[in-house]
Amino acid sequence: MYAAVDLGSNSFRLHVGKHDGEAIRVVKSMREPIRLAAGLDTAGNLTEAAMQSALACLRSFRAALALYRLDAVRVVATSAMRVARNADAFLPACEQALGYPIEIISGEEEGRLIYMGVANALATPGERRLVLDIGGGSTELILGRGLDIERVESFSVGTVKQSLSFFVGGRIDAGSFEAAILSARSHFEDAAPPYHPQHWRTAYGSSGTIRAIGEVVERNGFGDGITPAALDAVKRRFIELGHVSRIDMPGLKADRASTVIGGLAILIALLAELGIERLMPVEAGLRMGVMWDLYARSMQRDRREESVRLLGEKFHVDQARASRVANESAALYAMLKPAGDAYAKLLYWSAQLHEIGMVVSHTGYHKHAAYMIENADLPGFTAREQKAMARLILGQKGNLRKIADSLPDADFAKAVLALRLAILLMHARIEADFGELKLRMKNRIELDIKREWVAHHPTVSYWIEKEQEWWDEVGVDFSVKTSA
Repeated sequence: MYAAVDLGSNSFRLHVGKHDGEAIRVVKSMREPIRLAAGLDTAGNLTEAAMQSALACLRSFRAALALYRLDAVRVVATSAMRVARNADAFLPACEQALGYPIEIISGEEEGRLIYMGVANALATPGERRLVLDIGGGSTELILGRGLDIERVESFSVGTVKQSLSFFVGGRIDAGSFEAAILSARSHFEDAAPPYHPQHWRTAYGSSGTIRAIGEVVERNGFGDGITPAALDAVKRRFIELGHVSRIDMPGLKADRASTVIGGLAILIALLAELGIERLMPVEAGLRMGVMWDLYARSMQRDRREESVRLLGEKFHVDQARASRVANESAALYAMLKPAGDAYAKLLYWSAQLHEIGMVVSHTGYHKHAAYMIENADLPGFTAREQKAMARLILGQKGNLRKIADSLPDADFAKAVLALRLAILLMHARIEADFGELKLRMKNRIELDIKREWVAHHPTVSYWIEKEQEWWDEVGVDFSVKTSA
């Protein structure tokens, strides 16, 4: 069984699902309208009230998750946590309340997960499709064919901000609606051409907002499905009502009305800019995508492997050198007996990409590579994983002071050591037999190597002496013994 927790800008949601044949069947679902994006103050920080509401919800989610025997759990936070200035300070309290690590994902990764959920829910495997998702803090557009994603973009316009900015105090009038629609169109107009109808067969809407609008259209006789005419009819009815508090109609829950007006403005803008004549609501999205991603990882189909391969190809990485360093750093890391497996894959991928910075400059390439890894759009990776890989890559050569704040993490320090020694062996052209090498790292580093390595490769002595100096600078003793 898998669990997906979505800390959205409007609502926090939880799905527990079980893979059943060709589908994932949801056995438990929870939703709390936290309105996190509305809890951002003028300085961009989450207010105390918003944070306390979020923590209370996470504690209730923790109790619900404890009732199931779960194979894997993934928790993702989206737009509001991406933009909140105090998100990093708030995150540990959230993780403690929920009992699981939380990943603040990029808008592009959010879009990819949304598409994965939608694509696996549809019985049209080769279909070219467009998927729209209007969230509380951002809107995602994803173009794909079958299970394959061809294009994904995230736009910083969502239901919460649009509602608060243009329908002040809940008042609804024609001028406010036109301003909200025009503002939304300005976000999409430049990016629209690749998403025009000639590039897809069917357009789907995956978010709760879109499904809610679809329900309003269907149950109140505003039209036949989500079309420009139907949305215009809903807009005119909202204007007639004049205030959010008066919106009481079949298909729309009371707690959704205050944000659906902003979502409706965005949806009208999208259909106009993209030339969509009909949008199909679909009961799948981010949480289903997260569970399908967990299932894929359990079946050894990790999207991160593909991301690393494609990035290496894009920046013309020497695959022979990259593979050698990756395999040798993995062997050295295993020799160091880390306490957990948090860095094993990250080290391997970092080693494969450690030279991508050379596409910028051979001077300081480790710095360029670290920046590229931390800021690249890498499908499947979280911001936290990319930051850890960037730190490993930054620490691949030269002084260790630049990553000294991360070295108290013993497993991270072991990963850095393994990567540096693997690179040293490659540069010295030593074909290492790891049965002839001993490496330990506890309170100090102990390295035993063959005397013939030093004799046949003169630079080894120089580089090991430098390693000793660099580790000594950060307070770690590095002793070396040579044997016959």
